[in-house]
Amino acid sequence: MDHKVEIIVVGEILVDLIGHEIREEIFRTHSFRRFQGGSPANLAANLCRLGKKVHLVASVGNDGLGQYLVKELESLKLDTTGIHFRATAPTSLVLLSRSHGTPDFIAYREADRLIYPEDITSDHLRKAKIYHTTCFALSKQPAQHAILNGAKRARDFDVQLSIDLNYAPAIWPDHEEALQVIKEYCLLNPLVKVSRDDCERIFEKKISEENAIQQILGWGAKLVCFTKGKEGSHLVAASGENILLSAASIPILGDATGAGDAFWSGFLAAYLDGKNYQIALEDASKMAALKLSTDGPLPEKIKLEET
Repeated sequence: MDHKVEIIVVGEILVDLIGHEIREEIFRTHSFRRFQGGSPANLAANLCRLGKKVHLVASVGNDGLGQYLVKELESLKLDTTGIHFRATAPTSLVLLSRSHGTPDFIAYREADRLIYPEDITSDHLRKAKIYHTTCFALSKQPAQHAILNGAKRARDFDVQLSIDLNYAPAIWPDHEEALQVIKEYCLLNPLVKVSRDDCERIFEKKISEENAIQQILGWGAKLVCFTKGKEGSHLVAASGENILLSAASIPILGDATGAGDAFWSGFLAAYLDGKNYQIALEDASKMAALKLSTDGPLPEKIKLEET
């Protein structure tokens, strides 16, 4: 196996049970389809499709669903040596409505939270260029401690940090703790992806994108990429870049689940390639558009220059 690592992704891998028909609420959903899910795992899979060398650190139960998740990722030639089978908890599940907007969901958190500091090895950190995680992954112990420990060690190795601030009170009810951990991570100068919905939950009120972006930059972020769905995205960097990008007008054949992960995978792949922020944002938009216009899994290999 090629042991080169470009990006370490740490966090949840789980089974998404997504509604078969378009419904805004789960209680109106009658049937579900099974998919490999979890924002970090989705991001890792998409980066693999884009030709990047990814090391995913995650935990599943020692059960049939855990085996299913690992096989799905192995089919993409993703390095799954960092995925641990835990005998003490079953594989985590999330039920989601199928929606063109932010889906309704119920999370059953089990093995995904069982990540430990020793799972994030210094050998991998030394080789990596980016270290990425999510608020979902940081919301439970022992994963929270392990991920923050790994982030600080990554920073010591001059690895660029990244985070998806996909905060949700249903996942992380202790808002005070969540805000404290988010700020602690932002002090490490990460690339930050955050949506308008995320910001309203983080700040517990409606907030302008300019205000939200400036507050997150003030916490220490290197840049903030604020996503606005059909209205596009807005990137502001601490170094002064300020870029607005409209969203592509496309037929939506799938649903919105995973579109944010596709977007950030496009951005991080471009960042790894040394592209400027404008092109990275355009690549991110192309990946999101591809996900939204695809009913089912994305192709195994993707070349954005051909889209």
